[in-house]
Amino acid sequence: MSSAPPGTQDWTADVRRMVGGAHAHPHAVLGPHADGTVTIVRAFHPDAVDAAVAHPGGIVTMRRVDDAGLFEVRIEVPHLAGYRLRFQSPSGTWEAEDPYRFPPTLGELDLHLIGEGTHHALWRRLGARVIEHEGVTGTAFAVWAPNAHGVHLVSDANHWDARTWPMRTLGASGVWELFVPNVGAGTKYKFRVTRANGQQVLKADPLARAAERPPATASIVTDSHYAWSDATWMEQRAGWAPTGTPIALYEVHLGSWRRGDGGAVLGYRDIAPRLAGYCREMGFTHVELLPVMEHPFGGSWGYQVTGYFAPTARFGSPDDFRFFVDHLHRHGIGVILDWVPAHFPRDDWALARFDGTALYEHADPRRGEHPDWRTYVFNYGCNEVRNFLVANARYWAEEFHIDGLRVDAVASMLYLDYSRRPGQWLPNQYGGRENLEAIALLREVNDSLRRDYAGMGWMHDTLDYMSQDPVFRRYHHQKLTFGLWYAWSENFILPLSHDEVVHMKGSLLRKMAGDSWQRMATLRSLFAWMWAHPGKKLLFMGGELAQPQEWSHDSALHWELLEEPAHAGVRALVSDLCARYREIPSLFELDDRPEGFRWIDAGNADQNVIAFARFDGHGRPGLVCVANFSPVVHHGFRIGLPLPGRWTEAVNTDSSYYGGSGVGNLGGVDTEPVAWHVFPQSARLSLPPLGALWLSAPIA
Repeated sequence: MSSAPPGTQDWTADVRRMVGGAHAHPHAVLGPHADGTVTIVRAFHPDAVDAAVAHPGGIVTMRRVDDAGLFEVRIEVPHLAGYRLRFQSPSGTWEAEDPYRFPPTLGELDLHLIGEGTHHALWRRLGARVIEHEGVTGTAFAVWAPNAHGVHLVSDANHWDARTWPMRTLGASGVWELFVPNVGAGTKYKFRVTRANGQQVLKADPLARAAERPPATASIVTDSHYAWSDATWMEQRAGWAPTGTPIALYEVHLGSWRRGDGGAVLGYRDIAPRLAGYCREMGFTHVELLPVMEHPFGGSWGYQVTGYFAPTARFGSPDDFRFFVDHLHRHGIGVILDWVPAHFPRDDWALARFDGTALYEHADPRRGEHPDWRTYVFNYGCNEVRNFLVANARYWAEEFHIDGLRVDAVASMLYLDYSRRPGQWLPNQYGGRENLEAIALLREVNDSLRRDYAGMGWMHDTLDYMSQDPVFRRYHHQKLTFGLWYAWSENFILPLSHDEVVHMKGSLLRKMAGDSWQRMATLRSLFAWMWAHPGKKLLFMGGELAQPQEWSHDSALHWELLEEPAHAGVRALVSDLCARYREIPSLFELDDRPEGFRWIDAGNADQNVIAFARFDGHGRPGLVCVANFSPVVHHGFRIGLPLPGRWTEAVNTDSSYYGGSGVGNLGGVDTEPVAWHVFPQSARLSLPPLGALWLSAPIA
């Protein structure tokens, strides 16, 4: 009930709307308001019994104008430059800056760019930013919720009291904003959103740059002062041409690569030196991390993201992650992140139905829901949503010096009928199945980051061939050659990724056919074939150990396997393949051009033999790969070679050093003037069983 004196305004309706969470313009009521030569100050706190204003001219007692906790005072100055509020409650007295005396922290240009979907530094305006505003340090909070009837900021700074700190809406932009003085890094917060139906829900900040460690879900104010030391790496990267560069990626799930004592999860700063050292030892040029964006369910491995701008707190703070990237860069290792713009989970405290409407997701379930994963799909055609995703991609590159993004579940983005039966999907405007808005998004991201990310069909064909019993491989020979039909239209990566060793698919080793020796030999040949084939390389952690167990995110890799010679041999082979790959230009200089590749023998299905040559940027053949995917030794096997002279056996996967049987060619072979396989010279080889040979060309 109002207790306003006779002749003064009745504020009951405004107070009830603020307390009820449905006031869009609290600054019109609260804070200072000039009235000629007088400034009227109003303040609100439902627990206060008395209030006062402390300003340069003294302390002035405020009078209660509404029983719910609204106070007002008239101060005889035309402009009140600065003041503090003093409240008294039955439990004590406190003093604070008034959040409602500050102008907005976003300008008209910001709001215009957000509306048209072109604010590519969105995280510098939305979310929570520690700034100095009007000479006062505090945090600017801003969130896009255009269909909300009200938004309140709740945090440990206001004791999670949802009655206080209503935010204001900034015109038609749909952005709600509030600057809170003296609130800084480490403050936990959420937004209480009042929906059109009156329902109220606490939401994590979509642009939060830090979050609580799961299962807690609050957003956290963060302010980085990290001093980067990777300037050399960044300068070199600026002139880097990835298509003509050797790239071997080591795919890593940070929580299960290695563990500490007693199985403890290691943090970003603990993992960094271990992982950098291991990659340098093995010869990997980059790590590709399974998503490190915050996610509530560890069993999703990061692929169900709720905090797109927050590195997961499982391994430390955002600056700890900056240290991780910085350390790897300083040791010559690039960092690529898995990025998930394809879908997001339905958790009611996160993006889902954020303001009570399908805001980030498409409203029609035929486009806005994933039937397989029971998640929501982004509305790629909405300017603000597209802006959110493009800015997010840029954020990881700019704020964390990330070297590239691997886009997850691209097929589900590109095709409207993905995993849907007839009648369960909507065609595009031309009647087709292509998701034109998603394609436009990916193009915009690629243009913005100047990076290309390609499809992964190669992996499925190759593993299917290797899983066949050698007796039947002759009927699947085309699976090894099919990839070259599309190799020159894409800049692609050859992935043996985590997707191949989860969901009861077994490990790479278990996918190979035959007994234990044959499986190990075939796996070694697979790696040699992959490293010689056009395309960049990607191997999921544990593959180099020939780990027989399927990967589990709940425990570390089985490093104890390296005590066994066969497993140690596979790791030694992978290391040598990475080294030879970097040393032989023909293996990478023309990766994306047909001049860099030539079949020597692509049709020998009966003997399960396949051979090809790789050429460098000067057109010189530098390496020939010959693989025998049968368990039979082929002695005296003649192979055409593109140059005369002595060809050195650079890699032999059957070497006893790698755990093989030792069949080989005593380090190399000399050509004879016998035309074979379209070349005027050839040589006779001993092809090891289930083995692959790399022959390096004679030195000119």
